[in-house]
Amino acid sequence: MSNGVSTSTDKNIVDLTRSHRNKAASKAVRATRERLQTNHIGGAAFDCEMLRMHMRSALQGAAVIPILVLFVAGVGAIIQPSPALYIWVMFTLTIHALNVLLIRSVSKMDFDERQVQKFRRILIGGQVAIGICWAMFALDYGNSHTLFFYKGAVLLIVLSVTAMSNVMLRQATLFSFLPTVMALLYNAATTRQPLDIGLTTMFTTAVIFFIYLAGKLYRNNIVLLSFQSEKDDLIVELEVAKSMSDEARRRAEDANLAKSRFLASMSHELRTPLNAILGFSEVMATEVLGPLQNPLYKEYAADIHRSGDHLLNLINEILDLSRIEAGKYELNESAISLLELSEDCVGMVQLRARAKNITIHEQFESALPGVWADEKSMRQVILNLLSNAVKFTPQGGEVNIRVGWTAGGGQYVAIRDNGPGIPEEEIPVVLSAFGQGSIAIKSAEQGTGLGLPIVQAILNKHGGEFKLKSKLREGTEVIAILPARRVLETLPAVSEIQAVQPRRRQFA
Repeated sequence: MSNGVSTSTDKNIVDLTRSHRNKAASKAVRATRERLQTNHIGGAAFDCEMLRMHMRSALQGAAVIPILVLFVAGVGAIIQPSPALYIWVMFTLTIHALNVLLIRSVSKMDFDERQVQKFRRILIGGQVAIGICWAMFALDYGNSHTLFFYKGAVLLIVLSVTAMSNVMLRQATLFSFLPTVMALLYNAATTRQPLDIGLTTMFTTAVIFFIYLAGKLYRNNIVLLSFQSEKDDLIVELEVAKSMSDEARRRAEDANLAKSRFLASMSHELRTPLNAILGFSEVMATEVLGPLQNPLYKEYAADIHRSGDHLLNLINEILDLSRIEAGKYELNESAISLLELSEDCVGMVQLRARAKNITIHEQFESALPGVWADEKSMRQVILNLLSNAVKFTPQGGEVNIRVGWTAGGGQYVAIRDNGPGIPEEEIPVVLSAFGQGSIAIKSAEQGTGLGLPIVQAILNKHGGEFKLKSKLREGTEVIAILPARRVLETLPAVSEIQAVQPRRRQFA
């Protein structure tokens, strides 16, 4: 385009071949949705994850068993010192160290669901080796009842600790203490002592209970893991959907920006032929170069001029809004008076108001200081609002325009008519670009629906505010507000305000 506007953005907008970039995202969404729709719990993937969690837990708690073994050996040495006890301690610590090394090496391997059963059997084998150590501890009770009950309590403590630490490794509790149960059964069968039989029965019952408890905890962990997986899948799907939404929004914004840039840069190209049409049609309608032979030609020339003028106004509104959206609408600020602007705008619409027998009432506060604003833009704001009021006010109606202070120290222009009003649900529509209410659609004087959006945009550029209040069959009031920082003179003190309060109406 001419004026240096880059066309790369526009090229991206119309490049339909970019749709293939979303295929991977769409495929990921479909795969995630299929996983979420399968309600089964468990499977090789969960077993693999549980095995990894078990190994991490085992490595983090690797010091528990050595501490427990040393504590058991220390108390046992106090109750009844024995060389076999020290041999058992060294053997058990060695087996535990080898088991930790085994778990560490397996945790570093990158195995998948197909190998999970193999590595699970390897880890259970390590637990069996530890179980054999505790079976050796359970074989020899001695003759002391104190030592007998001490060893029974130790086995129960070890059983509970091992069962809780191996929750995420299925069947680990069973295989870990199967050697101990067999050792106790052998000891009870050979000695036939009531204490041995009672200990065997009690310990076997405890093993069965902890196996049941470990199974319940394992299934609960599987359920929690499945919930975590579903949550992760949902997060992935939301992220993919957000990515696709952001891409669509970016392309829409690029398209809108390209449209705004195009219209903003076409100002000269669109206005030049219209100016020629308006100029020549006016010359013909006024018969500057001589009378027209056919009176219809004069009427046609006047129609051409009116239509061209309407089209020029429409183009000006579209270009104004496009320049604002494209960020090319610059304010030419200077010291202006809202009172003088309002009086000028009233004079411009007065002729049209008289044609409809509409009375315009002015309520201007005296001695209002100037404001720092763009004169052309603010004139456009006031003229748009006055023109709308006159347009929708019926024959013989009234329009009130007020200019004064706001409660916050700014200045406002408020225009109220007694027209048909706007239904409450249609207010957001008329404030949007190209939006028109049902009353405007039925009216013979339809516009483009860009007047109020342009007013809002201009006031926003000034840091001001626009308000619209309307009720059906009660009329409409619009207020354009400029902030206090644009007033060139500050408000007088509170005591001075009270002195002139009767002749000033403040607008909240």
